[in-house]
Amino acid sequence: MVLSLRTWPRRLIARPWLLGFVPINAATSGFGVVLPLLILIVLHGSWTDVAVAATLFNAAVILSSVAWGHLSDRYPLRRLFLVINFGGYGLLYLTLAEVHSLFALYAIYTVIGLIAPAGASASNLLILEKFTEAERANAYASFQEMSIIGSVLGLLIGYFWTLANDALLSLLYVLAGLAAVSAVAIWYGVKDPVRSFTTAQVAGHPESLFSRIRVSTSFHIAIPFFPHRPSLRGGAIHRFRTWAREELHHELPLVFAATFLFSLSANLYNISYTPYLVSAGLAASAIFLVNFSNNFVQMLVFPLSGGMVTRFGSDRLVQRATYLRALGYLATAGFTFFLVARSGAFEENLLVFGVLGGAIAVYSTASTLMLFRGLEGRDAGSLLGVNSALGGVAAVAGAGLAAGLAAFGSYRLVFLVSAGALLASLPIWTAASVAYIRRKHAPESPPASPPTEIRRAAEAVATAKTH
Repeated sequence: MVLSLRTWPRRLIARPWLLGFVPINAATSGFGVVLPLLILIVLHGSWTDVAVAATLFNAAVILSSVAWGHLSDRYPLRRLFLVINFGGYGLLYLTLAEVHSLFALYAIYTVIGLIAPAGASASNLLILEKFTEAERANAYASFQEMSIIGSVLGLLIGYFWTLANDALLSLLYVLAGLAAVSAVAIWYGVKDPVRSFTTAQVAGHPESLFSRIRVSTSFHIAIPFFPHRPSLRGGAIHRFRTWAREELHHELPLVFAATFLFSLSANLYNISYTPYLVSAGLAASAIFLVNFSNNFVQMLVFPLSGGMVTRFGSDRLVQRATYLRALGYLATAGFTFFLVARSGAFEENLLVFGVLGGAIAVYSTASTLMLFRGLEGRDAGSLLGVNSALGGVAAVAGAGLAAGLAAFGSYRLVFLVSAGALLASLPIWTAASVAYIRRKHAPESPPASPPTEIRRAAEAVATAKTH
């Protein structure tokens, strides 16, 4: 089976109402930079405080993802859920503009994490329901383009705003206004579909799956995806371990492990990167510009990534993208040795963070195809639950590790650990490719465990992450 993933839409705007997602992506992208700057500059917090905020946010996102997925399946009110998400962001951004303590910020940011999955579930299901089978690939590609364009615009707005008056709190009012624009546009521009799908059906569409698990390079994480609602059952961790051992002939456990290391390193690096730039002496406007370079290169490379995967193969590209990001992390660590004294190494960070953006665009496309081909003929919903649960563990662990290193380590150590985790994933990706080739040339055999066991494995990881 040859899989492909369309990353270049036939029409940039598949339907006019997709433009409603541009302002909200501008708002969330800008907020991803504003939040750590608010902690560090306005509230005079520390790198540890940024990591604590990220830990609370990530934990809230993971826990609420299960609830919002269940609500989306039970109540097909896509438009209402999107308005709750977008309008809630706007109100919470306005509230943050009046906050004067770290504890209040923690509370508000946690609430933002609680409502964040509402939009992720609703938007993917909305596209699945509003477009025909023949239109969906182009629709999801267009949706991704709207997301990336919005992210770039949000960072540009942040750059020019802080360049003009260096007022972070007033920028929150602008971001709140952008979120409100999207809420109004969706409420009046979209009607709820007549037919409805469930989150489990997302697993059958690689484009939809890609839009759910695409790794974010901002302060936010990709929203976890649980097609089946986890429950608390004893012995599940043991069953997960048994399944993993029995499945070693298959590439999926290896893909899961490599993706986990990638997500862990990305969260650790991204959470620490803005505090590092502040400590290096960069102004808020310069930090926005560095982040803009990352998203701008993503915008250029992402539409080409599908063709690159077709030409060079997902296995080769996922390793090259991982290696390139590891080199970028090592380069950032090198800046702490030699370049901090020279204007915070602004030009060097601008270049390196831009390269990291291009690498993540290629990695996201290639790794999604490797994951999806491994799901062929299997209980995709339960296995995606395992993958998302591991991603949630990586998000919380990366934030927690950042908090610990902030208290007892250094930025240099963080970037070296991040690079080490990425380099450690390279032989795992190689092993996954070898396992796939062997499996394709071997006689077909049934999965090592029945679907119920895999589902319980997903529940185990989802349960374990909360302790």
